Amino acid sequence: MKYKLIRSKRKTMELSIGDDFLPLVKAPLKMSTEDIEKFVAKHEKWIEKQIIKKREHDEKFALSPEEETMLKEKALPYLTERTEYFAKLMGLKYNGIKITSAKKRFGSCSVKNSICYSWRLMQYPLEAIDYVVVHELAHIIYKNHGKDFYKFIEKYLPDYEKREKLLK
Repeated sequence: MKYKLIRSKRKTMELSIGDDFLPLVKAPLKMSTEDIEKFVAKHEKWIEKQIIKKREHDEKFALSPEEETMLKEKALPYLTERTEYFAKLMGLKYNGIKITSAKKRFGSCSVKNSICYSWRLMQYPLEAIDYVVVHELAHIIYKNHGKDFYKFIEKYLPDYEKREKLLK
């Protein structure tokens, strides 16, 4: 089976499916090619299943250029309004909002408390969008995903776990 390989200073192997539907193997620098190939062969059924899932997901979220443009236009005003609402509710200040085309991450909060959202988030239910907004605002206080971070989110969204699942 064909796959992409990335070697790095790591102790374990990791397997995922890339945007090109090829398996991506991350392996330790000194691991033998033979061991890597055995690992890939051992997980062949999982790889095939994940490729099918990824194709179905991509088809489900495929957009026409017009739909994409519409979502991009809606993203900044809507996400700004929701961020302002929750920032006020949570007593937080952020340093601006930027809309990106990120595919793998819905949002991020910089060290300087600037928030980025992917316009792709606009394809999800409003409850899920609000979860991402609160999640990123929570990073203003907690720069990690520890217990206190999630307790803080839960104060404002008691059902945050349900909302988070909507993003999967």
